[in-house]
Amino acid sequence: MRRKFDMGKIVLSDRDLALKSVHLRKKTLEAIYDAGAGHTGGGLSCLDILNVLYNRILNVSPETFGSATRDRYVQSKGHSVEALYAVLADRGFFPEADLKTICHYQSHMVGHPTRHISGIEMNTGALGHGLPICIGMALAGKMDSASYRVFTLLGDGELAEGSNWEAALAAAHYKLDNLTAIIDHNTLQISGHTRDVMSNEPLDEKWRAFGWAVKVVNGHDYAALTEALSQPAEIGKPTCIIANTTKGKGVSFMENVAKWHHGVPSDAELKQALSELDAAAAKLKEAA
Repeated sequence: MRRKFDMGKIVLSDRDLALKSVHLRKKTLEAIYDAGAGHTGGGLSCLDILNVLYNRILNVSPETFGSATRDRYVQSKGHSVEALYAVLADRGFFPEADLKTICHYQSHMVGHPTRHISGIEMNTGALGHGLPICIGMALAGKMDSASYRVFTLLGDGELAEGSNWEAALAAAHYKLDNLTAIIDHNTLQISGHTRDVMSNEPLDEKWRAFGWAVKVVNGHDYAALTEALSQPAEIGKPTCIIANTTKGKGVSFMENVAKWHHGVPSDAELKQALSELDAAAAKLKEAA
């Protein structure tokens, strides 16, 4: 079923978002290839989440980024910055051509989010920092009786950092229902399955025990993500969205393969990946 949502002058159906995600995955892969470095698998796993956030949920645009009433988004899993750059370019925060300068000499577009780039709220990359930063933003909003919401994206492997759980306690204590934490639950990190490296399951029960309202969704389902992210899950509680995703989503030889946590495709691999994505886009268009 196609559902339409109004984002000002832009109306995007689920199919529109699916086609956009194909485009964004291509741009992410090309950017990593041009940079000669990047976090491929996690970027592809979180792209649908970012697509929904920036095209359906967040009250922010290039024109309003300096406004005190804008929604805040902080990418705590900063190593997947190429996907965020691709989405920001698509939304017009900077020219798409700038993606070709990532990690190049004198470019501000480095391998982690930096406030030198339009649309980036906060420098991140040291894992476990994004959620604590967002606690401060959300608490400030409560103190100011502001209408904005605060969102952050964490990796499931990132949750081994204890600072996340200190922040989780604080968010519940201060009843920050203007805060939403999204977990990119692709179950893999650089050295293997998260459950084998440092198990954090069952995630939903842990977050509920820390005083959060929890929703578990398919992280590649645009309608489910939209519904989960559209409003706080419960008054007086911060919201945790556990988004079940596939590492390397959209490229057959990258999906659920730990080595693609960080990796640059070869010429042949990039060609195959882009071909698969083009085929996915063609199939979507045929189904219209």
